[in-house]
Amino acid sequence: MTPRAGGPAFTVRVEQNRYLPPGGTTVEAVVRVTTAPAAEPAPPPPAAEVVIVDTSGSMYGTKLAAAKLAACAAVDALRDGVALAVVAGGAGAEVVYPPGGGLAALTDRTRAAVRDAVEGLTAQGGTRMGAWLRAAGDLFAPLPPGTLKHAILLTDGQNNEQPATFEPVLAAAAGRFVCDCRGVGTDWNVEELRRVAAALLGTVGIIAEPARMPADFRAMAESAMAKTVADVALRLRTPRGTRVTALAQVAPTLNDLTARRAEADPRTGDYPTGSWDADESRDYHLRLEVPPGAAGRRMRAARVGIVVPGPGGGEATAPADVLAEWTADPGPAAEINPAVAHYTGQTELAQAIQEGLRARRDGDTATATVRLGRAVALAHSGRHAATAALLRRVVEVDDPATGTVRLRPSVAKLDEMTLDTHSTRTVRVGGRGVPAGTREGAAPPCG
Repeated sequence: MTPRAGGPAFTVRVEQNRYLPPGGTTVEAVVRVTTAPAAEPAPPPPAAEVVIVDTSGSMYGTKLAAAKLAACAAVDALRDGVALAVVAGGAGAEVVYPPGGGLAALTDRTRAAVRDAVEGLTAQGGTRMGAWLRAAGDLFAPLPPGTLKHAILLTDGQNNEQPATFEPVLAAAAGRFVCDCRGVGTDWNVEELRRVAAALLGTVGIIAEPARMPADFRAMAESAMAKTVADVALRLRTPRGTRVTALAQVAPTLNDLTARRAEADPRTGDYPTGSWDADESRDYHLRLEVPPGAAGRRMRAARVGIVVPGPGGGEATAPADVLAEWTADPGPAAEINPAVAHYTGQTELAQAIQEGLRARRDGDTATATVRLGRAVALAHSGRHAATAALLRRVVEVDDPATGTVRLRPSVAKLDEMTLDTHSTRTVRVGGRGVPAGTREGAAPPCG
């Protein structure tokens, strides 16, 4: 396909240690994808926004009042012409705007109607997130590829649906739109909302105080409006005998994409990355299994490119290569690439935090102490000051270098949930650039 004229230019870079010992089969690399504005940027692509407000009974009072202000703040941040719907989420999903259902284009006149509809929201009933997501998916379904499709989901509670009901809905929604999720208060489940955000390539966050809700909603809507291309995929081509064993976004947040592969052909897979703005950078950690080789053999283990939507389908970048070269010299083969090591540590840090908090909730103090201690040591060695500060609200730190900690006997639930939601945020390696040794496949602007 021909990408949209005037869309952003994508660049793909690969950072890795290509050397393997004789017989070695594992190749790891960090893939950095960046965008830059076109010389003559095109007008923004068509966009649609669905704002889902939890209107279950527990939202009664200050939370629902703040949610109304927040929904209006988000709408105010949307540009004219955006197709909008507001969904009241309770035991079911009701489209409260537009009155007849579907999506309606924003204008000065319709903005007033949106505010009236939001003001009429009332709190009652339960929490059925699957119904909410199904409604959002149905609203986005008629829109053509390349339309920016974004949702905001706010809740203060846990999903009442059984897994047999919810899981198929979440699987069906994955890849169809991007959804940023927010929990207000401390009665919602971080793991539950994180799964929704991960499947829908969005973010998850905690809003500790209802008064902060409008600013957060406005920021999410502004970020959605900054996107200039939708439905972008990372494309991996591998030779016969090579297998992708793992692919995860590792910056700015962690999100495992391994199971999200869509086969373009038997040796080519596309992994969804959602929407991008014209000046953005994300990193991906790739792990491949290649056939064992003898010293002196070289091969291209994978070719990495970007696929953007357009009339005919196709790639928007000159691809970059992931290489493998077997050597009998133990020195090069033993080296661990700094970028790979950095993000491996970040992933382990997130796992240690989440496993430690889960063990603490389950009353398994021994496991909680070990895992949160490991998190403290990783945060200390990786200089993750913000994460280290959040960890200190949960554990007493005796020695950060060794991870010697003691569980605090009493921890505010807000502190625990803040640490949990923060755990998937990562620190970039090398700032905007990739360390020496990078190979680059630069591309012209889309179109």
